Amino acid sequence: MYVGTLSFDLLLGDVHSLKEKRSVVRPIVAELQRKYAVSVAETGNQNLHRRAEIGLAAVSGEWNHLTDVLDRCERLVADRPEVELLSVRRRLHSDED
Repeated sequence: MYVGTLSFDLLLGDVHSLKEKRSVVRPIVAELQRKYAVSVAETGNQNLHRRAEIGLAAVSGEWNHLTDVLDRCERLVADRPEVELLSVRRRLHSDED
């Protein structure tokens, strides 16, 4: 069994309130869940209206499948025009760790 996590640090574009922030972050979270069946949530910077941290976790029986899913998730977030991806932290673990 392999577990992978991603932590995205995002700068949001033309956002001036927490309500506008939610309207940007929620669709990203929902699309990641729907397309890739991963666990994902906003995990940090919740009181800042122009910054967001999104955490994601996935489990797979195959290392290659896990890295492929994480790569696709990272591309999806990076390709969103309404956010700037400042950094991504990736961690991979196996049940032998």
